[in-house]
Amino acid sequence: MNTSELLLPVAAQNHQHQNRHARTVHNKSSSSLRKKSDVIAMSKVRWNFLRNILANLQEIFLGTKLFLLFPFIPLAIIANLFNFGSAWLFVFSMIGLIPLAERLSFLTEQITYFTGPTVGGLLNATCGNATELIIALFALHQGKISVVKSSLVGSILSNLLLVLGSSLLLGGLANLSTNQEQFYNRKQADVSMGLLLLGVLCHLLPVMLRHSITGSSEIAMDVASSTILRFSRFCSVMMLIVYVVYIFFQLKTHREIFETEDNDDDENDDVSSDDIPVIGFGSGIAWLVGITVVVAILSEYIVATIEEASNTWGLSVSFISVILLPIVGNAAEHAGAVIFAWKNKLDITLGISLGSAAQISVFVVPLSVVLAWMMGIPMDLDFNFIETGSLLLSVLLTAFALQDGTSHYFKGLVLLITYFVIAACFFVLKTPLSELDDSK
Repeated sequence: MNTSELLLPVAAQNHQHQNRHARTVHNKSSSSLRKKSDVIAMSKVRWNFLRNILANLQEIFLGTKLFLLFPFIPLAIIANLFNFGSAWLFVFSMIGLIPLAERLSFLTEQITYFTGPTVGGLLNATCGNATELIIALFALHQGKISVVKSSLVGSILSNLLLVLGSSLLLGGLANLSTNQEQFYNRKQADVSMGLLLLGVLCHLLPVMLRHSITGSSEIAMDVASSTILRFSRFCSVMMLIVYVVYIFFQLKTHREIFETEDNDDDENDDVSSDDIPVIGFGSGIAWLVGITVVVAILSEYIVATIEEASNTWGLSVSFISVILLPIVGNAAEHAGAVIFAWKNKLDITLGISLGSAAQISVFVVPLSVVLAWMMGIPMDLDFNFIETGSLLLSVLLTAFALQDGTSHYFKGLVLLITYFVIAACFFVLKTPLSELDDSK
């Protein structure tokens, strides 16, 4: 007897094959971190209701290799209640987000087994970067527009350079004895890079527009701000339209481009249960809502204490927002991408890293602008010059590295070193983000 037999109706198992393609490679990062549960212990529980509850708890809290990080969640709540200090609260909250982000991906993946492929794909696409979006919403609510911009740009840089770079480096070294090069589906990479270039264009044009309009008079500054805000909202709406078409393109018309084949037998111990749901539909929805609420609580803690943590550690808010926050938010994806690259499955690695970066660029960023518009907050796409320049050069460098459909460890090393150089730049940047915004 397995866990799925304890929890699931037969209909779910009958539909698993037709819904399998609803799972995108972006969600397969959770598969690499899956930890097998003790099914035998669950089968010894006499009452079905209690057995189902315990099986759910076991899958949620012990079904991941990141389960040791769950205690940081109550530690963060305790630190907030008893005023342990902003720095400790910030650290506990950031670490607590790591397993929660992975569990969100796991739950959305489980729910797709009970939905049609279109609904499942939309759910995966929407919840893929839920952590970044929730942090952005709380930062907007507190008027910290600079934190929103920096954290989102940092997430794109982290996926393009840190996640992809370390994956290509370690994957190339791991397979060096059998293959000097690794191969991947260039068509999938080209689609993601096209979205990223569109996002960079919509970030670069407001910066260029500001420098074209701005003069020495205060009136010109006001005109520039108003014009850039309207232009940014237009660009955001356009990017959201492109993203909706991209979802249709991915799930319907060109689905074969994004499908990956897992023919190797070396994954049986870790991912053999991927095609069998282990959480029921109702339980999955309930857990998804509950974990989202906890993510929201920790995100509020992070946004509220980021400036105090910056003062305590002597680090700029820009470094924490661009570098530290995205590393934590992408930790689970980072591990999954590296594991798949190690197993010579670069299509999945690229789907995780490039897919997440593209989703943030053309969905999360413009959605944040639109939501800020609805909240009456003047957030635009005019990021400061160093963030926009770093983003532009990173996208171009990644596009150049992925142009031929092959990879080796040196490409990964170049991307990784580029990330370290950008991180060092933000580390020495001591100018508060508020002053950077005022200088526009």
